[in-house]
Amino acid sequence: MTLLPKEKSKPKQSLADYVITIYGQEKIGKTTVASGFENAIILATEAGHNALSVFKIDIDNWEKFLDACRELAEGAHDFRTIVIDTVDNLWTLCRQHVCEKHKIEHEADMPYGKGYALILNEFHRVLTKLSMLPYGLVLISHAQAKEVQTRTGAYSKIVPSLPDRPRKLILAMSDMILFFDQDIVRADDSKQSIRRVIRTQPHPSFEAGDRTGRLPAVLDLNYDAFAQAFSGKPTSEAKTQSTTKKNQ
Repeated sequence: MTLLPKEKSKPKQSLADYVITIYGQEKIGKTTVASGFENAIILATEAGHNALSVFKIDIDNWEKFLDACRELAEGAHDFRTIVIDTVDNLWTLCRQHVCEKHKIEHEADMPYGKGYALILNEFHRVLTKLSMLPYGLVLISHAQAKEVQTRTGAYSKIVPSLPDRPRKLILAMSDMILFFDQDIVRADDSKQSIRRVIRTQPHPSFEAGDRTGRLPAVLDLNYDAFAQAFSGKPTSEAKTQSTTKKNQ
């Protein structure tokens, strides 16, 4: 038996084949967009889903999260996308689990950073296995401003609200990092309105990225606009504008 491939892999064509991190301020619409993914099931580590009609499992400890992952891995279901809402709280549950397992109150109670390493290894182990299942994986996080130090000074950058090492872990495994934000729109009469947007491209003031190369830098904040941009299909607005130009 040989492990060497006979041909190159092909880019995945379905969103249900990707790992996606979504983050932004509270109540901006992260969970609503995530619930629009194909056959989504939400592993809910915090409240806030009462206004949505979704499939979900309430997760209040790490063992229950592992049990849910085992059931999903068995494949006897129709779900295509796993949503963790939020991954921030999931990190906390992992910390609690490791501390309880080793009978300590805080990871710092173990010498030489061993406690923190055990938590990070467990978090990494489970999320890596989950990301390799034949389902989409959407990781939801809140946003925080982080000070970044450079040789010429410091500046502020908005990033997912996880500690540095678990944040770097989930960003490294993500095919897309989507920052949910707001734009101020000024009309011709000088009136202002707020437009909710998805930012997809790297920027000094916020974390974002798109390995697929399919997404524009800014999208309207709704699932249909995102899915249509990924598939290369024009939105209804774009179709209308195109038709209007043809008829002029």
